[in-house]
Formats: sequence, structure tokens, C-alpha cells
Amino acid sequence: MLQILCVALVCAEYLEDVYCSPLQEAKRALKDDWLIKAVHYMEENPETLEELMDKNYALAEGDMVLLNDRNAVSSSWPTLEIPYIISPDLASRTDDILSAMEMVSKHTCVSFHKRTIEQNYLLFKTSTGCASFVGLKGGEQPVFVGAQCMVGNIAHEILHALGFHHEHTRMDREQYITIIHSNIMPGMEKNFRMQDGETFSLPYDATSIMHYGRDFFSATGLPTIFPKKNVKEMGQRDKLTKTDIERVRRLYSCDSLKQTEKESHDWDDV
Repeated sequence: MLQILCVALVCAEYLEDVYCSPLQEAKRALKDDWLIKAVHYMEENPETLEELMDKNYALAEGDMVLLNDRNAVSSSWPTLEIPYIISPDLASRTDDILSAMEMVSKHTCVSFHKRTIEQNYLLFKTSTGCASFVGLKGGEQPVFVGAQCMVGNIAHEILHALGFHHEHTRMDREQYITIIHSNIMPGMEKNFRMQDGETFSLPYDATSIMHYGRDFFSATGLPTIFPKKNVKEMGQRDKLTKTDIERVRRLYSCDSLKQTEKESHDWDDV
């Protein structure tokens, strides 16, 4: 959509020397229409902006930053207590970032605290869009937060940082969604490839906070993903679903921890 916007604006500029009133009106209408669509797209899909507009990092699927070693396997963090720093230029977004952390930690055993001397930690920093590495990278690990990234978008990136991939890339997706390749932006088809990964034997969840929305990377404004059943909340960024929560709990062995704590309390009562 942004590529089409650029083309539209360039074409409109060529009309500046034409003094026919209908053409001038058409030019202004064309600009206004595409600007409105571009702003709407940026507001609705901030997780795609980093790949579309920032060339400082190699990205996959819009918001997943790739390691220099493409064969490296992302991993979960070796701790349940994740250290973080919020860069000074994001100080005004502190409440949003903390709310996103709370969204992740509320029903799981993963928590977040300000970094002291930990070697591995998340650094929330400003950027064009929303993006994150997947799993533990090691050392200072950036989580990118753009102006359009709301609390749910930030929670989505935190889940990437904890080791989770997009739901729409699951190998069993074709039972639940249809990818409409003709509507995808040229060059962005790779973001819709299926990837083999850990599902924890949990069902496909089209309402997952990790699922693409209907028009992600749309070149036409029409859907790039269409659910096979009526799913109103596909692409939602309001909450972690029960399946999202369960994934975190299984990856980080929250239930095992709870059982260990119970056994410890039982021994204390003896």
C-alpha cells in the first residue's frame, strides 16, 4: 500500500503544470485518497512498518528481526524473570510498555524487572514500527517500539522476544485460513510461508495475539488472509487468548513450577 502511495503522489506531481480544473481536482482527490489509506494502514498494521520502511535490520514477517546467523535457532530465556531497560527516548511510553508486560505476565509465571547487572536483557527503543528478535539473542536485545505501536502490539513483540512465532505460519493453517496471494505486496510473499515449529499440541488459534490481521501486507486494501470460519477477532491486539497464555505456560514450564512450589509448601507444613 505504501509503495502504491508513493507512485500515486509522484504521478500527481506530474499534473502540477496542467491548468485544467478537472485534472487539478482529480490530482488533489488522488493525493487525499492515498494519504488517508496510508495513514489508516500505518495505524492498523504497525507490525509491518519496520520491514517496509527501515533497512537497518533484516526482518521476516514484518516484525521479526533476523540474526546475522540465519541458521541460529531461537531459544527461550533461561530465567522466568526477564530484565529490561526502557531507553530515555521512550520514557513517554513507559506506561504502555509496563502494561504490555503485565498483559504477558498476568496469567503466566514470566515476570519483568528493571535491569541491574544482568548480561541478557531487553532494551525497549524507539523505531519506525514494532519489531523484535524471536527468542533469546544474548546480551542487549532490542525490542523496537514505533509511534503507532499500542499496548497490544508491544505485548506481541514481547512474546516474540520470549520465543514465539506468528500463528499464521503454522503447518496446519490451511485447515483454518486461506492466503490470497494475489493481494500481497510484491516481494512480501515470503512473510506468508508456512514454518515448521513447536505447537505444544495446542489448537490453531486465529484470534491469537500472534496472528496476522486480514490485510497485513495488502497491496490492494483487500484481504491477504481469509478465515474459513467466521472469525471476527482475527489479528486482534487487545489481549492474550487462553491459547496464547497456555503456550507461554508450557514453554516456560509454569505448571511444573507451581507443582514444585506446592510440594515445597507441603514439606513446610510437615
